[in-house]
Amino acid sequence: MIIKIENLNYIYNPNTPFEKKALDNVNLNIDKGDFIGLIGHTGSGKSTLVQHLNGLIKPTTGKIIVDGMDITSEDANLKEVRQKVGLVFQYPEHQLFEETIYKDIAFGPKNLELKEGEVRERVKKAMELVGLNFDDLKDRSPFELSGGQKRRVAIAGVLAMKPKVLVLDEPTAGLDPRGRDEILGRIQKLYEEEGITIILVSHSMEDIARLVNRIVVMHKGKIAGEGPTKEIFKQAEELEKIGLGIPQITSFMRKYKLEGNKVRDDILTVKEAKEELINYLRSRGNA
Repeated sequence: MIIKIENLNYIYNPNTPFEKKALDNVNLNIDKGDFIGLIGHTGSGKSTLVQHLNGLIKPTTGKIIVDGMDITSEDANLKEVRQKVGLVFQYPEHQLFEETIYKDIAFGPKNLELKEGEVRERVKKAMELVGLNFDDLKDRSPFELSGGQKRRVAIAGVLAMKPKVLVLDEPTAGLDPRGRDEILGRIQKLYEEEGITIILVSHSMEDIARLVNRIVVMHKGKIAGEGPTKEIFKQAEELEKIGLGIPQITSFMRKYKLEGNKVRDDILTVKEAKEELINYLRSRGNA
């Protein structure tokens, strides 16, 4: 287990007329190598929860253990915590500020007081992981890039810290379809090839279905459900009650089955649906 959350509560503006309980007795275990999809409608507590994971927010009450370290204790080394858990906010490109891509990605490693050779290797590796050519781009300004490329530079800056856990809060927000697909492809490759634990916050049920192996559902600051991706998306009615949906292709296959067609209704992607429908139609043709 890499993250253990115990009885976590967080209250914004306590003891004021604007007091709001954002997290309500959250308990959650995340195993090393998990790819978690964190879903819930706006205001459900998703972003508040992930900001606790590297110490940006201190809980009102409760405990968080990251890689054996109690990050909620008074003497917690937050610098070490933030090396272990990398957090990529929505629109991370707004945090780019250096004059070159190299300097921007190197900012974190340099703050660790690493030798220049190690910094360079980390920048090169991080750029490779997000699909940016080191030699071609290292000396360019990040502000000359497309939206998707800027987003990848920002993610590379977090990866250069070599985190054990990568938290991505709506990483495709505001991108065009091409930029969105590039980012999602890189995230998937990062997980498959580097084995890093990933927590993905997203409103897109299609993205969640395509990428993650486990889902955590949040509602009104509580965990309303958790489990394997297919199991959670089987609970369409429960998800709809709290303002969420299921992938469109899953909804189609459920309806198609209800019409008397003998197909699986736990399909999550268009690719899966295509294979299932071809097999089903072939079986009917051979009947």
